[in-house]
Formats: sequence, C-alpha cells, structure tokens
Amino acid sequence: MSLQGDPAELKSGFASRTFVMKCGGSTLNELPDSFFEDLIGLQKRGIQPVIVHGGGPAISENLGRLGIETQFVNGLRYTSEEVLDVVEMVLSGTINKQIVRRIQKLGGQALGLSGVDGFLIQARPVANSVEVGLVGEVTDVKSSIIQGVVELGYMPIIAPVGVDAAGQRYNINADTAAGAVASKLGVQQMVVVTDVPGIMTTIGGTKKVLSTVTVQQIEDMIHTGEIYGGMIPKVRAAIACIHGKVNEVIIVNGSEPNVLSRVMDGEAIGTRIVRMNSSRK
Repeated sequence: MSLQGDPAELKSGFASRTFVMKCGGSTLNELPDSFFEDLIGLQKRGIQPVIVHGGGPAISENLGRLGIETQFVNGLRYTSEEVLDVVEMVLSGTINKQIVRRIQKLGGQALGLSGVDGFLIQARPVANSVEVGLVGEVTDVKSSIIQGVVELGYMPIIAPVGVDAAGQRYNINADTAAGAVASKLGVQQMVVVTDVPGIMTTIGGTKKVLSTVTVQQIEDMIHTGEIYGGMIPKVRAAIACIHGKVNEVIIVNGSEPNVLSRVMDGEAIGTRIVRMNSSRK
C-alpha cells in the first residue's frame, strides 16, 4: 500500500506548512528547554510540527527492572508479547506524556497519541518476524487524525506502536514510523533530531559531517560500513521517506541552539538527505 499523501485527505496548504520531526529516546532527556521553546515558536509562526518519538533507553531500563532479557537483531529490538507490554507502557505512557507535559509547561499545546489510537498507524509483521518477533512495518497512516489535531491547535506527539485490523499490536521503529507519517502527509521536510551532528565520513583521517548526501551515497556507505548499527534504520527511513513526496530529510543535533528554526529558515546545518545530487550548499 502506498504511503504517499492523498490530496483528497489533506486540505489545501496543510502539507506545505507542516513538518515531521523524529526524536530519539536517547536524545529526549538531554534536550534543553530552549529546544522545546524553539518548537513552540515555530508552531506560533504557523509552521506545524508533528512529532514521532522513540524511547529505547527507557524501554531497556524498564525491561531490566522486570528481569526481561533484551536483545537486538540488526538494530531492531526482539519483541515478544512480554516485551511489547513494556514497550507500549513506556512509549505510549511515560515518554509520550513527558513530552506533552514539557511542551505545555513552556506554553505550547500538545496532544499525545499512540499509533493504536483510531488505527492511526496500521501495521503488519516485518518480513523477518521470525527473527525479531512482533516488530511491524507500516501499511497505512490515518493522516486525517493528525490533520484534525493540528487544526484544533495542538502539536501531535505520536508513540510508534502500530496495530492491525485484528487488534494485534506491533513495535514500530520510531525512524520507520516517522518516515511513514511524513510520506503519508506529503510534507516537504522530515527532521531527525538525534545526539550526533549528522552523517559523518572520514576525510584525511578526520571525521567530518556531510552537509548533503544522496540516496545512492547512503547505500554505498552502508555497504562499506561507514554507516552502521542504529544509524542504519535512521537512513533507511529517510530513504523510504524520500521516495514519497518529501523533498529532503535533515539529521541534526538537538543540542544545537535554535536548531529547528535554523533548519526551517534554510540554514545549512546537519546532514540533508536528498534524492540526487544537489547544488545547494
């Protein structure tokens, strides 16, 4: 099923003034108040953020407290029903509401959602479900729910838990979920907020951030091992998103001052992932 935006579902101009932001669980606790103030400032300017968040470290911590073993397969957490109970509790409960409270404390308006709510994120088992358990791939996103929340004046905060028609829950990688949401909404930009300055490469023995990288260059860097581990799902989601209506995906460090405003204002910061070679500096 295509995840590209359906013009019949989206009112005129919605996609052009909306961007999807994904924030990793390892980054969330480190973000200063100024980051959220910047986010709220964009909302007040009429630039609407849609946030999809992770929560990996908190999930691992809670699994450890409960004595439930954690293992990863190619960057994806093996998810049994027992693990999924904790994933849903942490993502849809603790983490989601922490973000909502923080935004509201600073004067913004936010509404927390799980992908299960209203079948917001519909999913099916990934191809290698035998290896990774109840991990899902997104089959559809109900963009009308997100649009409705935005039009009510709230910032949607989405926990990446998916569901199928039978009610089976799935653990969705947050990067994958964000890419699917961005593609379905047909937004111009997706921003991945993390704790690294972007995609890095070694030039003359020194690690440097690539300001712009193409889909083909990413594939080459995965093949050579320059991109590895948890960065692979990030760039894979970016590639899937680029194949939709999204023009670019930007990976940035959330600790950079006013990083979101700077991205929205066109400043060259972080790494921009584009379809093909671009002359933009």
